[in-house]
Amino acid sequence: MAFSKTKTLDLTRGPILPLMLRFCLPILCGNVMQQFYNMADAAVVGKLVGTGALAAVGATGSITFLVIGFVNGICAGFCIPAAQAFGARHPAALRRCVANIVLLGAGAAAILTAATSLLLGRILTAMDFPPDIYADSFRYLRVIFAGIPATVAYDTQAGLMRAMGNSRTPLYILMGSSCLNIALDLVLVGGFGLGVGGAATATIVSQIVSAAVCFLYIRKNYPDLKPVGEERRFNPRIAGRLILSGLPMALQYSITAIGSVLIQAAVNGLGSIVIASVTAANKIQSFVHLPFGTLGVTVSTFIGQNMGAGRYDRVKGGFRGAMAAACVYSVAMGVFMYFGGTYLSLIFLDGADPQLGEILGVIRHFLRINCVFYVPLGVLIVCRFALQGMEYGITAMFAGAFEMVARGIVALVFAKSFGFEAICYANPAAWVAACVLLVPACAVMFPKAKAKAAAAAREAGAGEAGETGG
Repeated sequence: MAFSKTKTLDLTRGPILPLMLRFCLPILCGNVMQQFYNMADAAVVGKLVGTGALAAVGATGSITFLVIGFVNGICAGFCIPAAQAFGARHPAALRRCVANIVLLGAGAAAILTAATSLLLGRILTAMDFPPDIYADSFRYLRVIFAGIPATVAYDTQAGLMRAMGNSRTPLYILMGSSCLNIALDLVLVGGFGLGVGGAATATIVSQIVSAAVCFLYIRKNYPDLKPVGEERRFNPRIAGRLILSGLPMALQYSITAIGSVLIQAAVNGLGSIVIASVTAANKIQSFVHLPFGTLGVTVSTFIGQNMGAGRYDRVKGGFRGAMAAACVYSVAMGVFMYFGGTYLSLIFLDGADPQLGEILGVIRHFLRINCVFYVPLGVLIVCRFALQGMEYGITAMFAGAFEMVARGIVALVFAKSFGFEAICYANPAAWVAACVLLVPACAVMFPKAKAKAAAAAREAGAGEAGETGG
């Protein structure tokens, strides 16, 4: 492989856990920076505009997760075949993947931007957004969805760097863009009084800058990643493989998000206090859940590279190590959130709000029920991304369907009778439902992955023998 070793990380050789940790930590830090986009929006809006504006931004979270989650999922899925090509040490195959990722990503960005622009009003109406927050929610989402092309551009480029083991550069880029986002929030919302529209604009401008810096970095440091000649052409076989990897992951994110949309619709009928409370609680949980998502990206990349290299022993070892780490973190963070999670919500709330005590009580109850079920969440993340790394994304997608059904039952059935109490159990029900499918699926798919890895090893051996003979 012609790439500089200082800008790539070969996960197919060396001690498993130290390598995974080395790859994982920059992603975790990067995800923390990524969360600052939304956290900065919520904190600035909540402090400088008010609880109503916070509720407006927070109520859009499930819709944003539905659309942007689809984008994140499809871009991440696209990069799994790239990781396998890197692990197999096939530069030409990697360049063909890059060319087709660019073409497919551009198409997906155009379709999603057009669709969300046309359907946004209908979506908000269908979700029964309260009149007092409808206008602000519409204004916020209109700007966010207009920036989908920038999100696709950043996600694909950062994903390609991670596929080659470079998890540090995306971190540095996100650190800079997060600082820019916070500065723009303060200027546009606090200085110019643009409200939620200013917060959304700050997020998109920061994302555009991130994508541009990624492009310049890749162009300078990975010249051999640029497709040449026929490699730049659309390849139906490679595109089909990318779609089979990317679309299930995107649908998996979106199916899960549909359940969240149903829950948000149920929450919207419970009043602004509950909306603001659940918004703050979910902001906290999104931060606490970052290590789970980070571990998932690490697992899929690690398994992807080692599947390409035919190293099933490392595939299995990486899965076991990740599962142990997930369970340890789940227990530790569950204890912390049970006793201290409520106090973190003060970041997003106005201390002078006369309803602060009631809001904190709602947040406390919501978080304590959720954190008890963090272990199933950790298990489903490791299993899901392990299947993705082995290119069994369709199986993982069905687990997302289980999550959607569980959340849908809570939103459409139990929330009508039990109100907020049922909402508190929506996420735990979804996590447990996903595990019911994912754990047996891993038991079935790992033997198949062993055979696939053995075939990859034989192919790699034949290739090396041919090169030696030549």
